[in-house]
Amino acid sequence: MAETEAAEKGGHSSVKTALRVIEIIEIYAREGRSLTLTELAKLLGAPMSSCLGLIRTLVSLGYLYETGRRQGYYPTSRLLSIAQRISRNDPLLERVQPVLEALRDATGETVIFGKLQEDGRVLYLEVRESANPVRYTATPGEVRDAHINSIGRAILGAMSAEARDGILDKLAFTPRTPRTVKSRAALASELQRWQEQGWYPNFGESFPDLGAIAVPVMFGNVAYGISVAGPIHRVEANVDAIVKALRGAGASLRE
Repeated sequence: MAETEAAEKGGHSSVKTALRVIEIIEIYAREGRSLTLTELAKLLGAPMSSCLGLIRTLVSLGYLYETGRRQGYYPTSRLLSIAQRISRNDPLLERVQPVLEALRDATGETVIFGKLQEDGRVLYLEVRESANPVRYTATPGEVRDAHINSIGRAILGAMSAEARDGILDKLAFTPRTPRTVKSRAALASELQRWQEQGWYPNFGESFPDLGAIAVPVMFGNVAYGISVAGPIHRVEANVDAIVKALRGAGASLRE
């Protein structure tokens, strides 16, 4: 029993440490500057002693360097280099990226490729942002609630009824805007209509000024989604052209 409890505590500690490292990386991405140990500890909400151990480990592994004596720490390009190697070797994204870029150029809007997670949230796997000064911005790794996200809806529409019910059981239909779908029954009714038309919208339901349209794409037995997103007035005014471009993108990925 004691050994089991010790193992569980050790596992919890390892998970917490891993989360702290990710949080440090995200803090640097957000702050964009060298940070002292005191600043990092404050932003991390962690004791100085714990933060010092993490920083020393990251420095020893080559992920951080000291910018000057008592001036703080900043990430090296090691993390970027590793991330680029990982990205280049992703067989799925390698196939999808040219299609996303062509779709972005054709529509003039931001294009997103995503997957539905078991917790009922959509994970953005790849993003190609519009060159328009006024555009929807997103980054890979962001998550969104499936029931008010065009990609989430597209994937839900492509799932079997049993699998879809399993996801819907996990969702809380908390309103985000006055347009947000208000109940599971209302979503089920809309999903049937969207299935018939072959595309799935989000017009101001997650954010008031956001418009997005998505279609599902199957790779093997797994459903993914591609969406075109932008200011709602532009997306709603160009529904037919966006849907046509999305269908073309989907068809090219099925070839």
